Amino acid sequence: MIQTDILIIGAGPCGLFTVFEAGLLKLRCHLIDSLPQPGGQCSEIYPKKPIFDIPAYPEILAGELTDKLMEQIAPFKPGFTLGERAEFIEKDDEDQFIVTTNRGTKHRAPVIAIAAGLGCFEPRKPPVEDLADYEDKGVEYIIKDPEFYRGKKVVISGGGDSALDWTVFLADGVAEEVTLVHRRSGFRGHPDSVQKVMDLAEAGKINLVVNCEVTGVGGEGKLEKVVVKHKTDGEKEIVADHWVPLFGLSPKLGPIADWDLNINKNSIEVDTLDYQTNVPGIYAIGDINTYPGKLKLILCGFHEATLMVQSAFKRIYPDKNLVLKYTTVNGVNGFE
Repeated sequence: MIQTDILIIGAGPCGLFTVFEAGLLKLRCHLIDSLPQPGGQCSEIYPKKPIFDIPAYPEILAGELTDKLMEQIAPFKPGFTLGERAEFIEKDDEDQFIVTTNRGTKHRAPVIAIAAGLGCFEPRKPPVEDLADYEDKGVEYIIKDPEFYRGKKVVISGGGDSALDWTVFLADGVAEEVTLVHRRSGFRGHPDSVQKVMDLAEAGKINLVVNCEVTGVGGEGKLEKVVVKHKTDGEKEIVADHWVPLFGLSPKLGPIADWDLNINKNSIEVDTLDYQTNVPGIYAIGDINTYPGKLKLILCGFHEATLMVQSAFKRIYPDKNLVLKYTTVNGVNGFE
């Protein structure tokens, strides 16, 4: 059982900044996210997309924003449960919430902050027959640990930043063989990543297969091959230990929809006094919440997180007097 002061559902920018604001009040945080790394959409969907409305940064890449937030919260030593989805919630005899993930990991806290962005991200799966039979037996939709692919023959499908970046990474002495399959000849990713892939293909360090799609999978008990179909040249088989289709993620509210919260069009209704939901002790901040005048901006989520932790402190320590202390005066004192 993981015990903490504030259990944060979602490790995107708003969830991460919550750790900082809570830390200033000496509150410890633990974060749960279904993605394999912190950063939410910023890390998984558009890490190289520039953001222009973060104070003091005329321009910052989404992935760099995540790095900066991780650096900012490091003194407060947050815990992370990554690659797992918050599934069930219950209350114990001491008025604490217990949240269990889809993998059975249990967390306990007096306060929950839902900072799940657009919800729980689920991979967009290609329409390939018998695909489910090979899931976790050679077919993966998210790369959690690159070492898992060391010395293996890997086929990646997709044309965005995620597919390009993982192709470059795995080709750099990790996988035995990397094949990138894309249904078009052009790519949607960052020009720098596209150029790296083209250079690797020209140098013979990866197999680049364009105007082509994976249409079949095969193997005895585990993935051993994929079938690709070219627009003009027909079908051929590629020997593979792993196939990673990276076609993006589809946001869904997921199990949170069953937590007896007031939901309005896939968003959680909150009170703007402190962004608490209809369930005392459960708050919602960032893109996941809704209220009159709501703007879905990272900047607004930061503001919501700041007010939310003030209310959370009073809930956890009702008899303590909370005095606002400016960081310009007190500095940032991390945890031992």
